[in-house]
Amino acid sequence: MINTKPQNISILGATGSIGTSTLDVISRNRDRFNVFALTAHSQIEKLFSQCVEFNPHYAVVDNENDANRLHDMLRNKNVSTEVLYGEKSLSYVASHQDVDMVMAAIVGAAGLLPTLDAARAGKKILLANKETLVVAGDLFMRTVCQSGASVLPVDSEHNAIFQSLPENVRLTMASGKWQTENYQSSGIASLILTASGGPFLDTDIDTFANITPQMALKHPNWSMGRKISIDSATMMNKGLEVIEACHLFSIPADSIEVVIHPQSIIHSMVRYCDGSVLAQMGNPDMRTPIAYCLGLPERINAGVSNLDLFTTDALCFRKPQDERFPCLRLAFEALRLGYDATCILNAANEIAVDNFLNGKIRFTDIAVVIEKTMSLCQLSDDIFNIEQLLQKDKIARNIAQQIIIDM
Repeated sequence: MINTKPQNISILGATGSIGTSTLDVISRNRDRFNVFALTAHSQIEKLFSQCVEFNPHYAVVDNENDANRLHDMLRNKNVSTEVLYGEKSLSYVASHQDVDMVMAAIVGAAGLLPTLDAARAGKKILLANKETLVVAGDLFMRTVCQSGASVLPVDSEHNAIFQSLPENVRLTMASGKWQTENYQSSGIASLILTASGGPFLDTDIDTFANITPQMALKHPNWSMGRKISIDSATMMNKGLEVIEACHLFSIPADSIEVVIHPQSIIHSMVRYCDGSVLAQMGNPDMRTPIAYCLGLPERINAGVSNLDLFTTDALCFRKPQDERFPCLRLAFEALRLGYDATCILNAANEIAVDNFLNGKIRFTDIAVVIEKTMSLCQLSDDIFNIEQLLQKDKIARNIAQQIIIDM
């Protein structure tokens, strides 16, 4: 065992699917990790149970009423966890001097500020929040380089790419020196992101307008949160992952391929200049990439069953169709536009997905809202800080909401 001292970890978004999977891995490796802080938006009962089991120093909730309620519940169980609330408290537990690593798993733009504060504080960041790189990729990666922080990708696709890279590249990235590696000199030709294709891969496109939220939430392979499940159905999740990969691996969009792989057994691949393609395989379980990031450079018990190659279906691959998955096309367009276009894309998508889940727009309207927002929201070439990006995020959300009202 290389790491003899237990690592203190703050889990941002502890009650979500990534957060609960992280705690499951930690429960199997209690000698390696101490839970320093747990945060949640609204699932107070679930957060209470987690605090009883792991006894963190801090628990962070959204508002004062929930904080008082959780405080009373914990004291009745003689649990000493201190309860905090609000945005500043999220940043506090993400950047605290006693924290060694941060699991950044808050869904949406709400996770951006505490993750950025963790980067400023030089933490090891296990990144599961897509919006950090989609909204503020240049700013975030610059902060990582300047502070000496390190970022390990938790998303199964990016984690698979990370595992398939040459050792010298992995070590360079894990040390926080993100911009120093020349990928061509390492023989890398392109990165291949795999996508399941979601629940509507073979559904008649003419029936897409009749898709309900309940139908879209039933992913064939993965157990995920509501917003991410809808993004998978539209393949916006893959578009966001392309944007992430550009920042995370310092590689242009032209060097990223997307391939539909319905079985979700190969989680992503790296194509090399000699014709080789290296892939990472495994059962579709987020505990594998979480355990890889937690244990690096060792591999630790994740509680995941072995992949049975003898019962695995044939592995199939398809090219994504623009007419079936327009959101993927829009993500590539945002990358080509540059500036703050990906911030606008993300904001419009969040508004559209929320309205779809609440029954206010059709499934097919999601891409329409995003495309119209991108056309109406003016790009800025002079954004230098997070405040300006958040302002553009707000403007884009307002435009998207007005488009929906006018529909």
